[in-house]
Amino acid sequence: MDTRNKHLPLVSFVVTYHNEEISLLRKCLDSIASLSLSKEEREIIVVDDGADISPVNELDDYADELIYVRQPNRGLGMARNMGISIATGIFLQFVNSDDYLLAKAYEKCLDIVRFKDPDIVMFNFSHNESKAKDIDAFNPQPITGTEYMRNNSLRGKACAYVFKRDILHNLRFPNDIVNEDEEFTPQLVLRSERLYNLDIPAYFHRGQGGVPKHKEDKRQSLKRLDDTLTVIRRLNRRADTLPYEERQAMNRKVAQLTMDYLSDIIVSTRSRHFLNERLEELESEGLFPLPDKSYTKKYILFSRMMKSSTGRGILLLTLPMFSKRTNNY
Repeated sequence: MDTRNKHLPLVSFVVTYHNEEISLLRKCLDSIASLSLSKEEREIIVVDDGADISPVNELDDYADELIYVRQPNRGLGMARNMGISIATGIFLQFVNSDDYLLAKAYEKCLDIVRFKDPDIVMFNFSHNESKAKDIDAFNPQPITGTEYMRNNSLRGKACAYVFKRDILHNLRFPNDIVNEDEEFTPQLVLRSERLYNLDIPAYFHRGQGGVPKHKEDKRQSLKRLDDTLTVIRRLNRRADTLPYEERQAMNRKVAQLTMDYLSDIIVSTRSRHFLNERLEELESEGLFPLPDKSYTKKYILFSRMMKSSTGRGILLLTLPMFSKRTNNY
């Protein structure tokens, strides 16, 4: 590690909070404090995104260990941007306040951070802590973010990465959509020259915040779908500005996000008319038909079925059976 940075915290943890249970926030903070990082090596920033009641009075025992900032409710992306503007650590880690780090696995991430000079360390989520106890020995090798994205389905959640703060430059979360991670993460990963992919569950994720998809009303569902389309368009425009290999990597992300978008339309709306309207829109922008690529078995099957009216009809009948979302348009 560069001795010029020895006075900086090794990792800044940006914890975003908005009306979650205090007990969950405390568990989150405890999971950070229990790591092998000394107080000098860690920086804990809690960004209160306009909670109805500030949690600060419930965190007296952390008063000397965290930076607390409160802002009007502006959404998750803007809360994280606030954390980025405050952070001084060499590395950044986002943590949702109702989630927590799994210490044994996360220590493996910290080993890479301390001794391998990574740009990004990538890890998995777990929804069941009891299944995340056994961590096998491993010796990952660094690759570029471009190489990873060309050959893998990228994890969209920003909390699945600990990364060097200085690779951000001017990259920030968008402030106008609810799918901010999907736009932010691929641009972050493409900036990495040394990415370590640790196939271990180091982060306990309780599930999607906000309104569960199967309980959304029509307006909320349309907003989510429209925001996904916005991300697809932005990333597609971004791909056009990139060198060849980076463009191929971003094109894969755009294609897979488009597949997810179409699948979401089918499950959320169950409407052939609505699906056809969106397909026409995508086709006019060169985003449909989906590229004839062998990204994954799921992608191959889905893209082939979407090419025909019969295939789309089968998907409209079958995909909603695997979901609890029952909104009708």
